[in-house]
Amino acid sequence: MKRYLVTGGTGFIGSALVRRLLREGNFVRVLDNDSRGDHSRLSGVAGDLEIVNGDIRSADTVRQACKGIDSVCHLAYLNGTEFFYTKPELVLEIGVKGIVNVCDACIKEEVKELILASSSEVYQTPPRIPTDESVPLSIPDVLNPRYSYAGGKIISELMAINYGRKHFKRVIIFRPHNVYGPDMGWEHVIPQFCLRMKQLTREADSKTIKFPIQGTGKESRAFVFIDDFVDGLMLVISKGEHLGIYNIGTTEEISIKKVAQEVAAYFGKKIVILPGKPAKGGTLHRCPDISKLKQLGYQPKFRFNQGLKITAEWYAKQERKIG
Repeated sequence: MKRYLVTGGTGFIGSALVRRLLREGNFVRVLDNDSRGDHSRLSGVAGDLEIVNGDIRSADTVRQACKGIDSVCHLAYLNGTEFFYTKPELVLEIGVKGIVNVCDACIKEEVKELILASSSEVYQTPPRIPTDESVPLSIPDVLNPRYSYAGGKIISELMAINYGRKHFKRVIIFRPHNVYGPDMGWEHVIPQFCLRMKQLTREADSKTIKFPIQGTGKESRAFVFIDDFVDGLMLVISKGEHLGIYNIGTTEEISIKKVAQEVAAYFGKKIVILPGKPAKGGTLHRCPDISKLKQLGYQPKFRFNQGLKITAEWYAKQERKIG
């Protein structure tokens, strides 16, 4: 049994990791203030773990949470594209203070392993697709608030790597690429499409409806279903090398237009795409090279249409409205 602290453990990815760590017989402590997470994601297993309700920006709280721990999985952050634009200073505060507090707490409490969640956003507009881990990281425009998220992640990577050389036996960085699944939140493209289609389906009489989107629809992503993602993450945790960096995702690239069409098909509708203004600084295409992860034994199981069906079914049952 290994003793893990998962920061951001009531979030979408964090809670899925917590469940898997528990299933494999580990002790798990969660640190989260539920600013975007929700304790309900840990229903059924809450009695099997320790939950610390606290803020990653508090150095004392983080240090207390690290006591007696063997490994810290640091996922606490402010995610959701809309926050990059509306609360960039908070995104950076959580990101930078969080990684500083985690590194300091690990050193003081002699925690020798750190698993850091980074992001595909650190690549911004990558020079090649699929994109491997050696591609340079960049901030194209410091005046664009969107890059607050990537900036905080790049700082976190630099902290982890450089502190890792001196103070840790093992530091590993993973870069998630468009993880999706039930209960992933409300600020991402798939849940927004699902909820909007549900609403339009109620209002529309015909089988073909007009569906506005952001951008042209030719933009593309490679989405990874949460179960596949956690499989990949567990391989990284168990087999990843010290100071190793790993993309986690799939190579099934799909256009945003196709995503909208697949969501519409789930609701029994056909749509006419109405292109809109793209988000300033948004990346046109994103698809990871997962060769390093495959060398650890990774093989995703879910095709996009399979994972989308499960996800759309969950969101179709929700009563929350867009806007």
